[in-house]
Amino acid sequence: MVETGAPKAGGTAGQVTVGLEVSQWKYLSGEASDPQMHAVLSVRVDGTEGGGPVLAQVLALDCSGSMTWPPEKLHAAQEAAVAAIRELPDGTPFAVVRGNEGGTMAYPGTPSMACASYETRERAERAVYGLVAGGGTCIGAWLDLARRLLTEQGAPIGHVLLLTDGKNEHDEQMPLAGVLEECAGRFVCDAWGIGDGWDARELLGITRRLHGSASSVREEGALPAEYEKLVNRLLTKTVPELAISVTPMPGAEVRYLKQVFPTEAELTPEDGAARATGAERVDRTERFVTRAWGDETRRYQLCLSADPAGHPRREDLQLAVVAVDLPGAQEIGLPAPQPCLVHWTDNPALSRHTDARVEHFEQHQRLGEAVAAATDAHRRGERDLAEHQLGRAAQLARAMGADEHLARLAQLVRIDDASAGRVTLRPDVTAVDFEHLITASSHSSYGPASGTGGVSAPAGTAAGGPGGATVPCPVCAHKAPAAARFCPSCGHHFGSRP
Repeated sequence: MVETGAPKAGGTAGQVTVGLEVSQWKYLSGEASDPQMHAVLSVRVDGTEGGGPVLAQVLALDCSGSMTWPPEKLHAAQEAAVAAIRELPDGTPFAVVRGNEGGTMAYPGTPSMACASYETRERAERAVYGLVAGGGTCIGAWLDLARRLLTEQGAPIGHVLLLTDGKNEHDEQMPLAGVLEECAGRFVCDAWGIGDGWDARELLGITRRLHGSASSVREEGALPAEYEKLVNRLLTKTVPELAISVTPMPGAEVRYLKQVFPTEAELTPEDGAARATGAERVDRTERFVTRAWGDETRRYQLCLSADPAGHPRREDLQLAVVAVDLPGAQEIGLPAPQPCLVHWTDNPALSRHTDARVEHFEQHQRLGEAVAAATDAHRRGERDLAEHQLGRAAQLARAMGADEHLARLAQLVRIDDASAGRVTLRPDVTAVDFEHLITASSHSSYGPASGTGGVSAPAGTAAGGPGGATVPCPVCAHKAPAAARFCPSCGHHFGSRP
């Protein structure tokens, strides 16, 4: 594992510092049919405290007919919106959108944003408590109105907090896919599910495109406190955007860069339309813009295609250069650009390894796939298959040390042996329990500690050695830490390898 550019910490007042770390296993087989290099980029921002709020907030509140029952649902949504409004500092632009088969203004009464003050917060609260539910659901219309509101004001960070209890049943009136394309890069959206009729994967489709997170509450009364916490976290985010640039060397191409921690988010190159199609560009740099930072660490998975033709074997070569910049006039401390390396080898003992951080997030992706498969099986009435897939999810969560995921799984199954994937589906599980599990599973764990790969490296093992890597299981071919005693996927004991 190669690690470079350790994150800076402890930014002084008035100065933002940014850290960058690249974690990868550099050895690739020169005989592979489609060589790909995967790396995890850890980006940390420090020193944003005291920068002052730079937020503009839109609350999109589901007021469709299904919100009328049970009555506590609409009341909880109103209480949560009011709780969020009360947390907004004076001077914060804000608005409340009433959502059903269209998007209309709840506050202020015209398509504009109010400036938070004692008087405007009081008027907004009265407007929220006066909302009446009725009609259908067209989430695209809500987001389109939010986009127009945020476009007309100049706060550096635009945010939409969306709540729904149902599915996007009137999509034909304003297709969500097209609206998301219009909204991408303009604001961040967090989405919440309430009640028992919402679709977790629909919410994830929104939040991954708009760089937010999807969450839910099992008890309606918990929503106001969750809204308070979320808005308070938002108010600490004072860096509007951060750009990650990847410059591949000749013979290499960027396949993708995606956020994998704390949640998964789609990233598209800023100049995606300018990509080469067969011919080499003069400027090969791909620039990915991320939004709304406070003091935090995020992790990204980078995939590069590589071509060994014409390149020497058995030496380190630079495959790409990764850099971070923070646009704007803030005083910042930026890390030096970091290389992503490749070492072409004919030695399978080296090329069969994988970086442990990369494998951790690929395991998390497999966990999400298992949860989705279990949800689909349960919808079809195939309880045995749902149980099998949840056992697979428990096995992966146990292998990753993701105790929170195990605790959430335990709400749906009795876990008899997590390492072996032996679970029993609880008899009272309902469809919405799976939706809650999907949203919870979209929040990833941090992953192996720096320089360890999640296992203890043997004495004398260098950072690039197998102590921080993973190897394929000889039975199921999934990756496991090089020092592990059993496969986290199939349970095969490595001490008895065939």
